[in-house]
Amino acid sequence: MQKICNELTQSFRKHHGLLSVEKYRKILRRFPQMYDEEETIFFLLQAMGYPIDFHQDNYILKSYFTPLKRQKFCVIDIETNGSKPENSQIIEVGAVMIEDGKIIDKFSTFVRCNMIPEYITKVTGIQHKDLRKAPTKLQVLSKLREFMSDSIFVAHNANFDYTFLDSSFAQVGLGGMCNQKLCTIDLAHRTFEAERYGLAYLNDFLEINTPILHRAYNDALTTSKVLAHEFDNLPMEINSTDELLRFSIAPKKEPREVKNK
Repeated sequence: MQKICNELTQSFRKHHGLLSVEKYRKILRRFPQMYDEEETIFFLLQAMGYPIDFHQDNYILKSYFTPLKRQKFCVIDIETNGSKPENSQIIEVGAVMIEDGKIIDKFSTFVRCNMIPEYITKVTGIQHKDLRKAPTKLQVLSKLREFMSDSIFVAHNANFDYTFLDSSFAQVGLGGMCNQKLCTIDLAHRTFEAERYGLAYLNDFLEINTPILHRAYNDALTTSKVLAHEFDNLPMEINSTDELLRFSIAPKKEPREVKNK
């Protein structure tokens, strides 16, 4: 599904956010081994968080047209009991939903788990007693899927959190994730200068001063404040969500005039 999402996004951008039914079908025909039905894959994409819609005989990439102030950004952090989803699992999830610079919702929970290494407890403070009666992985991820909807997935070092969650969703039968992704490390490099860009360093450097790091909700909250600082330093020409996503991963250029806030 990720390959389909990537192909669709490239084509949507090439055609200014709109795809005719024929252009949409042409992309799907490249993946005959996965899905044959146009309607089925459309609903699957929506269910997995891809911001696609159908309007007036065209498929639409909603983020291409959504102004930043109207876009929802789900800022997420996870704690895990290992580094690879194949042989470890999520033990805590924290998320805040941002719209127009404000937190409009939050999500925070432990995840039931029977094994937590001592070094993870030392880093996070999470103990086995916190996890043994927590909601199951299926229960947590089902609620998280609903919470995220088709918002933009945001995390600090987003590839790790996204990949781990994508695999975890698939493991419990919820499919993968197709939400569009924004990494606050990438965007930080594009919007301000710092000696380092790790979350702990930026917590002090930007005077965010969240009291606890290496806990999911607090790290998600810290990341959301890093994101707010990045938004304050965006170039004036960045107005839509899609422009932001492309800007975040583009090669860095000379400093440009920033928006007046």
